[in-house]
Amino acid sequence: MSALHRRPVRRPSSAFDNIVGAHDAVEASRVAHATASALLARARADETGDSAARLVAFTAEHGIDEIAELWSHAPARSLPGALWRLHLIQLAIHSDPQTAALLYERGRAELRSADEVIAGAPTPASPAELVTLIDTILRGVFRGDFAVALERAAAFCRVQAAGATHAADDYEATEPERASAFTRRALRLSVYAEDLAAAAALWRRDALS
Repeated sequence: MSALHRRPVRRPSSAFDNIVGAHDAVEASRVAHATASALLARARADETGDSAARLVAFTAEHGIDEIAELWSHAPARSLPGALWRLHLIQLAIHSDPQTAALLYERGRAELRSADEVIAGAPTPASPAELVTLIDTILRGVFRGDFAVALERAAAFCRVQAAGATHAADDYEATEPERASAFTRRALRLSVYAEDLAAAAALWRRDALS
């Protein structure tokens, strides 16, 4: 199962459950939005960029654990929902950069749109370059224009989704299970692209919370 399809977080401790009110959906939502806003504000307030760099490196290696568990339940087109999806995309690329690079190159060749330019990956993109790209996009979330970073991530997802769709077609006759896995990945990436693009539009209207 790909990293895009599992939740890369540990189960929250019972103490944490008690703190945030795990059985209170309203309280859990409040905490999810509050932590997302606080994390984003703190990183963006650091003009040196050190906080953003540390955060990107830390999430790539360790995940966000309990906080991300809260974000995972937030609406897709909300601030915590957008951060959760960015976290999953980063995890998928870091976990299997070879497959990510293959799908990106296939998608770039088949899609033939402006998305590869918007995403900003080199042509062709090596596995290491895609890892660098997703980390760069995340640094843009915490330092640069947040809407632009979300739009870059959405474009990246569209290219990857196209690649996964065509890969599924390649394996349909010989490896149907693998084809199905690529089809599921393509669908998930397409949904992420729509949600991230919508979140970018909301941010520009000062309506993403």
